Amino acid sequence: MDLNSQHRPFSIKLWPPSQNTRQTLVERMTTNLTTKSIFTHKYGTLDKEEAEDNAKRIEDVAFATANLFYEKEPDGDGGSAVQLYAKECSKLLLEVLKRGPSKKDNGEVTATSDNTTALHESIFDISKGQRAFIEADEAEELLKPLKEPGNSFTKICFSNRSFGPGAALVAQTILVSLKDQLKEVDLSDFVAGRPEAEALDVMSIFSTALEGSALKSLNLSDNALGEKGVRAFGALLKSQNILEELYLMNDGISEEAARAVSELIPSTEKLKVLHFHNNMTGDEGALAIAEFVKRSPLLEDFRCSSTRVGAEGGVALSGALGNCTGLKKLDLRDNMFGVEGGVSLSKALTKHTELREIYLSYLNLEDDGTIAIVNVLKESAPHLEVLDLSGNDITTDAVPEIVACLEAKQFLAKLILGENELRDEGAIQLSKVLEGHAQLKEIDLNSNQVSWYGAQKLALAVVQKDDFKFLNINGNFISNEGLDELTDMFKNSPNRLGPLDDNDPDGKDDDGDEEAGSEDELESKMKSLAVDD
Repeated sequence: MDLNSQHRPFSIKLWPPSQNTRQTLVERMTTNLTTKSIFTHKYGTLDKEEAEDNAKRIEDVAFATANLFYEKEPDGDGGSAVQLYAKECSKLLLEVLKRGPSKKDNGEVTATSDNTTALHESIFDISKGQRAFIEADEAEELLKPLKEPGNSFTKICFSNRSFGPGAALVAQTILVSLKDQLKEVDLSDFVAGRPEAEALDVMSIFSTALEGSALKSLNLSDNALGEKGVRAFGALLKSQNILEELYLMNDGISEEAARAVSELIPSTEKLKVLHFHNNMTGDEGALAIAEFVKRSPLLEDFRCSSTRVGAEGGVALSGALGNCTGLKKLDLRDNMFGVEGGVSLSKALTKHTELREIYLSYLNLEDDGTIAIVNVLKESAPHLEVLDLSGNDITTDAVPEIVACLEAKQFLAKLILGENELRDEGAIQLSKVLEGHAQLKEIDLNSNQVSWYGAQKLALAVVQKDDFKFLNINGNFISNEGLDELTDMFKNSPNRLGPLDDNDPDGKDDDGDEEAGSEDELESKMKSLAVDD
């Protein structure tokens, strides 16, 4: 007898559920869909045939989702998979209840926005977990849910898995059968570590498989595409006529690649989101992107950050953005627009009444470019919520115009002005705006050569506001005594005050001017001694 057997733990596997359990759940959901309730009273009950069809589809999708989750964590007891299974069933059942019967009493089919009676927009995502190479055998198993008859997947995400040619061929057959129902495709970071020839072969296979699909969203980011990669996706790109979102971030989009993108996509009239972050586009590439943007009048979210664009490209992009008056979010961070690009951008934004977020940090705008932009924003973006102008060599000379803009932006919630040269004078003027600004909940004034006097004014303006979230004044010239007082001021809400570990109490700026901070501190203290009339 094995004495150790007496001490072995007894475990019960909760997943997968038996076929009888699955069928029972389908029957319960069928009953819910045909029985009068608060939802069926409002939206109508389904007949038994339609209810049973929907119940089966709900259970199939929920089971596939939970089973995929369980396969990634096979050592558990299945409890988490069961919970996910029940949650998915409840969510999808509620969607069907709210949708109501697809057949009315007269037999008319109720059309959805895309003229189908699809159960819901379901996501198939294999991106979770560690990045890994996959070949044909693993792809067969991993993509099995996509082969199930009647599945309703409309979005697929293959990111974070590196497909070899064999795995790509497995996916090709599946995608060809699915492409008429797909609306969103995420192929970001799906050939990582593959030799160039192999990666281009994989891209071409996926492109051919998805050619002719009517996608609303396509993500090809993080694939080091370059011009060859863009053209490998030529068949897919050329066939897209209703694309609303396109992501080409960290893709090595050079001048030639940017031209290829502009050339290959025939229609951008419906495009709302275009992201080109972290590429090597440069001025010449920006000219091609500008032509692309000109053809996208409905653009709402444009990101062209960290793309090495200088003044010439900045002027071209600004001119193109003038046609996109419905822009809600604009991100041009970390380029080299300079004053000329800033002034050109200001002229383009005169009619942009829908802007909610604008990120213009590290553009070398200086005072003149900054003043031109904030003067326009004061009049053109009434609902602006986020303004980022950090790292632009802005001095106190531009502060009055910035303040005037802020006073007009009563919906502004976040202001980022870090790494400029606003000093105490700028901090004091901004603190006065904060006092009367109800919505401004986050302010970043790090690395601005602010002494304790200016920091104190900022802190006093926000510390008593119940809904204020975060003040960042790190990297300034605050004395050690001032740091202690700041900490004490925020003792009841320490999370509202950012870290202070980069502060320089001796006032040594980047140019090695050790006296600058101490002189500011002395001047500030003298001001504090002034006697009011």
